[in-house]
Amino acid sequence: MSILHEKLAAKIPLWRDSIRNLLKEHGDKVISTVTVEQAYGGMRGVKALVCDTSLVPPETGVVLRGIPIGQLQDKLPEEIFFLLLTGELPDQKTLKEFQKDLEARSNVPGYVWDVLKSMPKDSHPMTMLSTAILVMQKESIFKEEYNAGINKEEYWKANLEDALNIMARLPAISAGIYRMRFNKGDIIPPKPGLDWGGNYAHMLGMPDPSGEFANLVRLFFTLHSDHEGGNASALTSHTVSSTLSDLYFALSAGLNALSGPLHGLANQEVLKWILMVQKKHGGVPTDEQMRKFAWDTLNAGHVIPGYGHAVLRITDPRFDAIYAFGSRVCPNDQIFQIVKKTYDIVPKVLTELGKVKDPWPNVDAISGALLYHFGMHEFDYYTVLFAVSRALGVCTQGVISRAMGYPILRPKSVTTEWLQKEVTKK
Repeated sequence: MSILHEKLAAKIPLWRDSIRNLLKEHGDKVISTVTVEQAYGGMRGVKALVCDTSLVPPETGVVLRGIPIGQLQDKLPEEIFFLLLTGELPDQKTLKEFQKDLEARSNVPGYVWDVLKSMPKDSHPMTMLSTAILVMQKESIFKEEYNAGINKEEYWKANLEDALNIMARLPAISAGIYRMRFNKGDIIPPKPGLDWGGNYAHMLGMPDPSGEFANLVRLFFTLHSDHEGGNASALTSHTVSSTLSDLYFALSAGLNALSGPLHGLANQEVLKWILMVQKKHGGVPTDEQMRKFAWDTLNAGHVIPGYGHAVLRITDPRFDAIYAFGSRVCPNDQIFQIVKKTYDIVPKVLTELGKVKDPWPNVDAISGALLYHFGMHEFDYYTVLFAVSRALGVCTQGVISRAMGYPILRPKSVTTEWLQKEVTKK
């Protein structure tokens, strides 16, 4: 039994009792109302889900198991995975044991590479990642245990096995996709003893004499790991998982949602905009030039990508973390300097516009610029990095959902005709 099995076996009964008592004593209490605008607006702001791994308060930003993300930026992604699952960070002994467990599970089945190599050469990297995860579904422990008649109280154990196997293999699969899809040479095997994020950076094969690219990868994965349960990728995964589909099905589905331009493609849209600024002005613009470019973007009917957030009303603390990293590692990089100037100018422009609830940058306003600095210019791959990091949250949410016995997700829908009649009742 792994250290995570032991930790969760002790905690899950307590969590179950807490939920049972909450339902018994307060199950009829109202926690949200729904307006017609929300029903048509993608259910924005409707409190209708439970997600104990993370919360995003508008005034503070992402909080993982009660700890603000800014206090976790020096933690390894596998420490975050442990935290999301158990509610506590591992000590060094536990971390080493957990890392050894992941290393022991990291061998990618040969048929995965066979399938990826057989795909069209111009396949999108996210198509390749989703396919790789889905084709491994035959390995699902949950599927085997469920078919054997496992008690529903034990579902979480099988789901945890799937989560650990998926997370152990994701770095090698995702890095291999980068090398295959963009003709970077042979697939690089994992290096024994390296941490999860460091091994990912190693297997990408990017030049990294200073080790700072590996540090960026670790930071990127930690910052993007979880973001409540209602974002499109997490909600999609939760919906599929709630049917008692295994995590391979659920994660693949969720990552497909991440592929859309309104979700996981945001940082590359930002970078395209920054490169347009650079090209137009032959480098870093003056304050007035940046101000004019921002207004030109808005007056043309476009948004300034990377600014504003569905929930936050402050500068995203994840932006602050990567901004501090960039200020230390590449302060003279032209792209980073344009990002910095954008941060100085654009919030003022959006405030003057008067229609924007949140004029501050989110993490996408800067993450792509740092990847670009280190030589990763293949924009289509950026979402794969996002997907690998978000898998940390999706997989832990899947384990917790089965441990708590959450039912199939089935909200009620109504027709426009029904709404018209309902809101006009006397």
